[in-house]
Amino acid sequence: LVLNFLSHFTLSAVFSFLKSINQKVNFSEDKMNRGILDLVRGLSAAFIIIVIGSYVIVAQSAITGEWSAKVKDKAADKIHISFERRGSRGGKNQNGSTYSFDELRGLSFGQTQNGRVSFSLVRDAGTIECEGAFTNGKGSGTFRFTPSRAFIDAMRSRGFDFTKGSPDSEETAERLFAAATLNVTIALADDLRSANFDNLETDDLFKAAIFKINGQFMSEMKATGFPNLSMEDLVKARIFKIDAKFVQGIRDIGFGADDFENLVKYSIFKVT
Repeated sequence: LVLNFLSHFTLSAVFSFLKSINQKVNFSEDKMNRGILDLVRGLSAAFIIIVIGSYVIVAQSAITGEWSAKVKDKAADKIHISFERRGSRGGKNQNGSTYSFDELRGLSFGQTQNGRVSFSLVRDAGTIECEGAFTNGKGSGTFRFTPSRAFIDAMRSRGFDFTKGSPDSEETAERLFAAATLNVTIALADDLRSANFDNLETDDLFKAAIFKINGQFMSEMKATGFPNLSMEDLVKARIFKIDAKFVQGIRDIGFGADDFENLVKYSIFKVT
């Protein structure tokens, strides 16, 4: 909580604040106990270290790059955005997703036809701020991603470590960036945990977000006779469109539906 508060200070504001403290301390130095004075100055130094440390972590965790976008031909309310950035070793990272305009602050369908734009994608994991221009539904520009420290702390308290012990590493920043683009949320983590899914790992949250796996789907599969499916099994179920209706259909035509891998085979070979 303290670091969240301190991160709102600029460095110049911090040093001005500390200077005022020292001025007040020096003014009454002859009236203060030397031990108390040293303590105050020690706390001032600690304050500087904490703030600078927090400031550096935020700066190093930010990701910058270029974006390109195209309005979906058959869905005017949706737009596909790709984000491209280079890693510290020169490698290129790229990923894209389709978003509704409701998810993008400051961007409407009309703005994608012509002109300069400034919009953002605000997610639990952080905020992606974009600048650029559109012409006839196609756009490009630059972006900056700022991760959310509150998200990191909230997920850690739920047993999901997004930093892997290195909060200021490039790997952590990329993981948080992916969480933002895929909309890995605190609510999703709570939903999966409330469904009593055992041994969930951080990577499972990404799988759940990508394949639309939630507590309701997990409960549905349990009700069909599969109470112990792993996250990998649930991903297979989504890929091969295995749900309660499919399972019941297999049973209705007299096939056994007690083995999950058999259900996968039935789906592959379109046995319905």
